[in-house]
Amino acid sequence: MSRSAASRANRRGEPPPSPEPLPAPAIDSHTHLDIALDSDRLPDEAAVDAEIAAAAAVGVPRLVQVGVDVGSSRWSAALAARHPNVLATVAVHPNEAGAGAVDEAALAEIDRLAALPRVRAVGETGLDRFRTGPEGWAAQEASFRAHIRIAKERDVALVIHDRDAHQEILRVLEDEGAPEHTVFHCFSGDAAFATACVERGYVLSFAGTLTFGNAGYLREAAALTPLDQLLVETDSPFLTPMPHRGRPNGSRLVPLTVRALAEVTGVELDQLCAALTTNAERVFGSWEEPAAGKR
Repeated sequence: MSRSAASRANRRGEPPPSPEPLPAPAIDSHTHLDIALDSDRLPDEAAVDAEIAAAAAVGVPRLVQVGVDVGSSRWSAALAARHPNVLATVAVHPNEAGAGAVDEAALAEIDRLAALPRVRAVGETGLDRFRTGPEGWAAQEASFRAHIRIAKERDVALVIHDRDAHQEILRVLEDEGAPEHTVFHCFSGDAAFATACVERGYVLSFAGTLTFGNAGYLREAAALTPLDQLLVETDSPFLTPMPHRGRPNGSRLVPLTVRALAEVTGVELDQLCAALTTNAERVFGSWEEPAAGKR
């Protein structure tokens, strides 16, 4: 899906009101500000800064802006370079890869961007067996493997998109060797898959889907995930948490998912916020200082 089509598909109705602020800061570990704020062109700085300020006002002062193609990866890296509240990831999304968008030039540019001081992960990359048919699977896997190698060479985290491809993802990670910090963005597996990931040391990031009525399997997965292997995200503008499902998402709605995660895990809200922040800083490094050797 193109950036324009994705944005239009997730601009239904008015944005929800901001929720009650968190008692301590938490971090949105995965958002797409470029998709959320404009369907036809990249958003202007004022709109981006207002969105970041709205998140900070409810206790979400920092975020990770995620690239999905060469253009959005460049934009993400530029935003992180100018804004102290933002770090970036860069990649070509697996569905773009499955459509033939990954070539040597694209990978060379992702590699170049991954070396920048405030780019702290390669992603989102991975496999998608839902939107891409069998004819694109080989290209997806080749792209995923190339992205893993870039992450390891540049000493940054890996952010994985996994849709209907759990075992294939594990197979490729075992073949290539996972980077030190590997994140399953918008974790979508059940308790058994969560256990397999946790045993391998991977970090599971939960989005607004955790709050959906039909997502009992996700709540079971979150409940068994160790506190130091948890992250929270919006995947904005997608996956808006309840009670606003279907309306545009944004980083300022992170508190809804954090509160749901606290309920599921039985961890006090203050303690959970502190752990989510610590985990994000361990995975992505400090927001305050350019990383020396990345970390």
